[in-house]
Amino acid sequence: MTWFFIALSSALLSAAAAISQKKVLFKLTAAEFSFLISVFNVILSIPLMFYIDSFPVSSEGIMILIIKSLMGSAAFLCIMLALKNLEISNALPLLALTPGVIAIIAYFYLDESLKHTELMGLVLLIAGTYVLESKFTGDLLHPVKVFFRSKFHHYILIALSLMSVSSILDKLLLKEYNFTPILLTVSQQIIYAVFFAIVFMFTSHKSIRNLLTESRNEFLLVIVIAFLTLGYRYSQALAVSMAPVSLVIAVKRTSVFWATIVGGRIFSDKHLFRKSIAVIIIIAGAMLILRD
Repeated sequence: MTWFFIALSSALLSAAAAISQKKVLFKLTAAEFSFLISVFNVILSIPLMFYIDSFPVSSEGIMILIIKSLMGSAAFLCIMLALKNLEISNALPLLALTPGVIAIIAYFYLDESLKHTELMGLVLLIAGTYVLESKFTGDLLHPVKVFFRSKFHHYILIALSLMSVSSILDKLLLKEYNFTPILLTVSQQIIYAVFFAIVFMFTSHKSIRNLLTESRNEFLLVIVIAFLTLGYRYSQALAVSMAPVSLVIAVKRTSVFWATIVGGRIFSDKHLFRKSIAVIIIIAGAMLILRD
């Protein structure tokens, strides 16, 4: 059960990072923050490079790494865009829908049948999401309208799709292409930094010098987030190398519960009790889908 505690530590670190990210995003744009955090993550990854004994990776493995990392970085940016503009107790619980997205993709594109427990899990995911987004004003279609009309919810859905594929490629790289957790973590940070540097240059009117000058008051918190981010990414990779990716992701997704409860109180989110119940329903659904 060592993998379980490592995955749980990844969940707690991820929750702490999300709460801290929300605080910084009051001052910075999603692109600016993503660029800063990627730079600090590379700096913090430098000591880990000394623990990389060899690089026995094929060109095919490197290509999969690049594709997987680009998916992960795009998903991170989408989550930051949603987190900046939505209440933390609205944005993060939706990330627990990942198992449902994987199950639906497998059903339609891989001709995989859905078991009774998986169907029940999907029902719980839908029910939890409905409770999360419902205003209980008499408009039964309000949650559906939210998903169709809110671009920030669209960002979450895009992130879910990218994260689902990215998680599967994590396991592939670790098991089939001889990546170690440290090598995978460090390599990702470098690709993330390149990706976010390009995004920053094309989306921000600020120069890097102006960004560093204007955000110096947030540096300490950004450094803390960098430590937390590096910690939960490495612990997730380590847990995936020890156990089935579905089990690790199921435990990791409990981070949305901790972030919703603690973050919701810190930022005075509305209807926090109802949202907490919704999160529990969503996580229960995810567990049912992943139990096999």
